Amino acid sequence: MLIGELAARTGVSARSLRHYEERGLLAPGRDSGGYRRYAESDVVRVLRVRAMVRAGVGTATVRRYLDCVREGADGVDGVDGVDGVRLEMCPGLRAELDALVGRLDAREAEVRETRGRLERLVGGG
Repeated sequence: MLIGELAARTGVSARSLRHYEERGLLAPGRDSGGYRRYAESDVVRVLRVRAMVRAGVGTATVRRYLDCVREGADGVDGVDGVDGVRLEMCPGLRAELDALVGRLDAREAEVRETRGRLERLVGGG
């Protein structure tokens, strides 16, 4: 299928699909005219990439773990990801996601502290 059809089937813009290709997340073939040609399996791959990116995972991390997510690995955990896409979690990805959650928790605590200081400042307290 061509890029427009893949975009329509996945809800991901053609521009994002080209970005995924630049980041090594997709490797479409090319036809004799130079047009990108995608396989049926790329639909699921794009949905998994989009789920991970929308959840806050950077493309470098997605690239490192996409194959184990796609194919599964020994000791994987299956989880429902963003938009109902099922992801098979390999242990390395699970550790990265846990670390990301930890960083987000720390940032939330910092924001709460800053908000409290601002409220005290504004309130004169």
